[in-house]
Amino acid sequence: MKTNPGGGASAKLPAEGQTFAGESLASRYASFVKLPHTLFALPFAGVGAVMASYRHADRLNISTLLYIVIAFTSARFAAMGFNRIVDRKWDALNPRTRARELPAGRLTTVQAWASVLSATTVFVAASWLLNPLCGWLSPVALTWVFFYSYTKRFTHFAHLVLGWGLGIAPVGAYLALAGAWPLPWYGPVALAAAVMFWVAGFDVIYAVQDLEFDRTHGLRSIPARTGTPRALALARASHFCAVSLFLLVGVLHWMPTGVLYLAGVAIMAGLLFYEHMLMRGQSHDKLDILKFDRAFFRVNVSVSTTLFVCTLLGRLLHL
Repeated sequence: MKTNPGGGASAKLPAEGQTFAGESLASRYASFVKLPHTLFALPFAGVGAVMASYRHADRLNISTLLYIVIAFTSARFAAMGFNRIVDRKWDALNPRTRARELPAGRLTTVQAWASVLSATTVFVAASWLLNPLCGWLSPVALTWVFFYSYTKRFTHFAHLVLGWGLGIAPVGAYLALAGAWPLPWYGPVALAAAVMFWVAGFDVIYAVQDLEFDRTHGLRSIPARTGTPRALALARASHFCAVSLFLLVGVLHWMPTGVLYLAGVAIMAGLLFYEHMLMRGQSHDKLDILKFDRAFFRVNVSVSTTLFVCTLLGRLLHL
C-alpha cells in the first residue's frame, strides 16, 4: 500500500511502501511503525503456539491466543517506535526516509515517546498475564529489540541482531502456552536461529537501497561493507541457513511438528529462491522498485504465512 501521506510539507515527499494515507492520528501511528510489517513475524508466533499445543493443548484458549497477539504486536510497536526515535536524525537526511512521521513533522517526539512507553507497558502486562516466565523474560526481550537500534553505529552485522529480535516471536509464543522451557533445550534456540537467518537475509536485501547513504554517513551494514553483489550472495547464504535449520527442527524432532510442516519448509525454500531470482542483476543505484517491493515485502509475508498455515493444518489434520 504505497500512498501519499498528504498534508503539510510532507505531501511533496514520496511515501515509502506499506504506509497509510490520511492524517488521522491512527493512520500516522500505523505508518510510524510500519504496521503491515507485523505480518513478517506474527505468523511465526503462531508457529510457536501451534508447536506448544502438541504437548500443552489443555492450556490453549482464546484469551491466551489474544494475549500472545497483543504481546507480539505491542512489542513490535515499541521496538519500531524506539528505532524511529533513535534514527530520526538519519531519517531526515536520507531522501528515502525523510517523509517518515518524525522528520516530516507529522508526529512530535513527545507523541512518539508516549506511544513507545504505552506499547512497552502493554507488552509487559500481557506477558505477565500469560505466565510468570513470560513476565520475567519480557524486559530481556525489550532490551534486545531496543539495543538493535544502535547497532548500525558499530557493527556491520546489525541484520543478525534484528533477526534474533524477531526470532524471539516463536519461542515467546511457545513459552506462553508451555510456561516452561522444553526439551531438548536447543529446539527453541534452533527455531529462533532459523527465523534470525531468514530475517537477516531479507534485511540485507532491504539495506541495499541505502548503501551509498550508509557509507557517506558512517552507518554500517553488510551492503555498505561488501557492495551489492557480495551482499546479495550473503543474503542467499543466510536464507540457506534458515531453510536448513527449519528443516532440522522438523526432521530431527527438535520441536513438535508434522509432515505438513516439512511441506511448508519446502514451499518456503521455493519462495526464497524466487525472491533471489527477483533480485538478480539488481544494484543499489538501479533498483527496479516494483521487483524490490515484491522481493522484500510480498515474498517474505508469504514465507511466514505459508509456514504457519502448513504447521497449523498439520496439527489439525494430525499430519
